[in-house]
Amino acid sequence: MVDPARLVENSVPTPVEIQAISADGVQVGLQGPIRIPASRQRITFSYSGVSLSAPDRVKFRYMLDGFDHGWSEPLSTRDAVYNNLNPHSYQFRVIASNAVGVWNSEQAVIALEIEPAFWQRWWFRTACAAAFMLAALAFFRHRMHQMAARLNLRVEERLAERTRIAQELHDTLLQGFVSASMQLYVATEKISAESEAKAVLNRVLDLMKQVIDEGRNAVRGLRLDHGISLSLEQAFSLIPTEFGLHDEIGFRVIVEGQPRPLHPLVRDDVYRVGREALVNAFRHSRAKSVEVELEYARHHLRLLVRDNGCGIDPLVLQSGRDGHWGLSGMRERAERIGVRLKVWSSSSAGTEIELSIPAHIAFPAEATEHRT
Repeated sequence: MVDPARLVENSVPTPVEIQAISADGVQVGLQGPIRIPASRQRITFSYSGVSLSAPDRVKFRYMLDGFDHGWSEPLSTRDAVYNNLNPHSYQFRVIASNAVGVWNSEQAVIALEIEPAFWQRWWFRTACAAAFMLAALAFFRHRMHQMAARLNLRVEERLAERTRIAQELHDTLLQGFVSASMQLYVATEKISAESEAKAVLNRVLDLMKQVIDEGRNAVRGLRLDHGISLSLEQAFSLIPTEFGLHDEIGFRVIVEGQPRPLHPLVRDDVYRVGREALVNAFRHSRAKSVEVELEYARHHLRLLVRDNGCGIDPLVLQSGRDGHWGLSGMRERAERIGVRLKVWSSSSAGTEIELSIPAHIAFPAEATEHRT
């Protein structure tokens, strides 16, 4: 006989325990710190709850701290499976309920750690970063070595070509002018002083002497005898005398910073660009004032030529003038040393020409430091 009134609801919680952990089917010991190699991909937790009255009605909820965000749904299975866990420290928790749904407040907890693979360890990542930096540095130095070698080769080729041109000019054109002037001098001496032709011939002789002197200066410049060359500011200051200009145009050379030695070819190209800009200003701008500004800065050399003349026609500024190669020649010289020429012009404000050269191109010492 059973008296239903005397039945008591079972409120005794079901104890739960974690019985085993396996990694890819291999049992892992539960004693001591549990460390599982990174090569193991499937981790299984086995647990059980003791209920003598109705063991088939026991439910479980579990959670893996560091992976799950909350408890699982109530389940009757006694295994929890996790795949491809990242290297980390975890804690597995599980609780159980008895046949009438009373949950045990005592959790079964076990801690474990998934070890990182060797490529996930800090020393391997540090070594990879260091190797990458060394490779980048080696590539950078290799590229700089190649660029320096090409630059030196171009310099040598240009020096050889300039020397060849200087020899050809000296041996042909210049010598021919000297011979012609000597013969003309002999012919002039045979003409009487009262002859009108003698004055004309004397002017021709003076002109030929001037051409010969200019030719010798050009040959000297082509041979790059920089031991006796003037500084840029001195060379620019002498240009007005070539045109017989004294007080007609206000001219000055401004130097900012401490003058420093320039690379020979860069110095020559900067001078040619500045000279061409000054020649154009003196001949065509109708300016009252012309200025040359040289700035020796830490990171660059800047040449600025400005005037307050009538400016340059926009079409000429864009496409040049037939038979005239001043602007195009200046741009070509600028591109040859790896920089760009900037030109601003206005009919009301005049013309301004700027050439800015990085320090490692302009100054030999900075070039060596830049390559290092």
